[in-house]
Amino acid sequence: MTILASLARAYERLPDAPPFGYATEKIGFCVILTPNGDVAHVVDHRSIDGKRNPESMIVPACPKRSGQTPRPNFLWDNINYSLGAGKLSDKNDKRFDAFRDKHLAYLSDLKDSEIEAFCAFLRKWDPPDVLRHFPAGDLPTSGIVFASSGSYRDHFLHQNPAARSVWERVRLSWVTVEGKSAAPAICLVSGASSEIARTHPPIKGMSGFGGKSEMALVSFNDDSYESYGHSQGDNAPVSEAAAFAYTTALNTFLAKGSRNRIQIGDASTVFWADASDAETAEAAVETYGGWFDTSIDEGIQSERVRAVLEGLRKGRPLGELDPQLEAGVRFYVLGLAPNAARISIRFWFESDFADLARNYQRFTADMDIEPPPRNPFPPIWQYLVETAVLKKRENVPPYLAGEWMRAILTGNRYPLTLLTTVLMRIRADGEVNALRAALLKAVLTRNFERKDTPVALDPDFKDKGYLLGRLFAVYERIQEAALGRSVNATIKDKFYGSASAQPRKVFSAIDRNSANHLSKVAKQAPGYKVTLERTLSDIMGSLSPADDPFPASLSAQEQALFGLGYYHQRSAFFQSSDKDASETAQ
Repeated sequence: MTILASLARAYERLPDAPPFGYATEKIGFCVILTPNGDVAHVVDHRSIDGKRNPESMIVPACPKRSGQTPRPNFLWDNINYSLGAGKLSDKNDKRFDAFRDKHLAYLSDLKDSEIEAFCAFLRKWDPPDVLRHFPAGDLPTSGIVFASSGSYRDHFLHQNPAARSVWERVRLSWVTVEGKSAAPAICLVSGASSEIARTHPPIKGMSGFGGKSEMALVSFNDDSYESYGHSQGDNAPVSEAAAFAYTTALNTFLAKGSRNRIQIGDASTVFWADASDAETAEAAVETYGGWFDTSIDEGIQSERVRAVLEGLRKGRPLGELDPQLEAGVRFYVLGLAPNAARISIRFWFESDFADLARNYQRFTADMDIEPPPRNPFPPIWQYLVETAVLKKRENVPPYLAGEWMRAILTGNRYPLTLLTTVLMRIRADGEVNALRAALLKAVLTRNFERKDTPVALDPDFKDKGYLLGRLFAVYERIQEAALGRSVNATIKDKFYGSASAQPRKVFSAIDRNSANHLSKVAKQAPGYKVTLERTLSDIMGSLSPADDPFPASLSAQEQALFGLGYYHQRSAFFQSSDKDASETAQ
């Protein structure tokens, strides 16, 4: 199923989705009108929670506003269109004029008391009167709706049956540019002949567009994107109904606080499920979110979902944990990222939820490391920041996040840029922590098929890169035991990058210096000196005597094993007995 078709189908299952021709918008105020069209008063519809958040309300869908021609909404709009506040600073502002003239053209002949009151208001309203209801320095930015003083408690003007009937009749001509609507054609989403959307509704809730709050997922905004004489939407015919359905579903998933969204690098990742019942679909969505986002995991209240999460992380099969999730649940994941002209699709995944669960378990096995990070199942962004300069989210390599997520979802090999980026960061800052070690192990296990890659310290693992990493950790420990941890620059600070890439350059010098450090350790903690010398001897003995123990260079795979060996050996020192620790402190 295509992206647009699956989103359109998801729209049909949304419990509170607006009907075709309507949209959920932020409404801050309602203007109450008397029967003769005067403003009785203005009601504040913002929540009183210290933030004054507007109310989410289903209203007639707004047209896409582009170019210089003002295009008003039907029976609601912002304060510049609905009340003419823009004329306070610019007498030539045409937005209220367009709002007034278009409504009068469509509504003035309608015989309905509420509509007649609204038309009377439009004829007599003077934009400077806006200051009688709103302070000049604090004009609202959210939407404004209208209501009659006699029916405000029951419905707003846009909910009036006569107004809804008009909207159903004029919607297409209202939201399209007059004279430029696309001709009927076969919709690529539904397969039915219908009016084709010339432009698609905007996608909201994305960030990273240089201040733009709305962008298109599908658009043809230049001649270079058009073919065979077709214009805009005719190039890829999608009906008005299908365009509305997929954009409404996507905007719902991207909304703030949505459980259908997580952030993967610069990609806003949305996901949804298609199941036989809504409860099972919601369980699949919450389970997926809990895999990759700790905040979602902690907020899960469903015992069903929590039991599935814990069981999968322990390696139990999904069919044993929840047969309904294992059979017949189709799952979709879409990664969206900012681009210059429109939203870019970073990755798209569609499969059975059971396949996704197996791939997730494979991912957790790949990332298994001892000792583990504080959170044994870190959110995916914590791994990604380990690849970023200064560990800032905005510095995460943009394409790396999407390629890595695609590999996790499909079970394919991880991008090799993940390995090179982690190695580069380790050489730059010298930090080999649990998250970075897990990333190195994961790439070794899956990409290089090193199934023997150790999870914890393995003295019997004889790979040269791993042994050299362990050896470097021992030399560092010897220096610490002799000089303490307050030295300005340790051998890791000075030599880790060279030692992991070109061992021959530095290991001989480090070995000579360690002799001096060991003599100091002998005076402070003789027993610990013996322990360190025994560890050194064991590692050196494991290096093949027929070969140069310190090769001129190490491959990327060997550098990854170097980092893993260093992490394991370094961690083993921290987990040593209390006796060894006390001797070191003397």
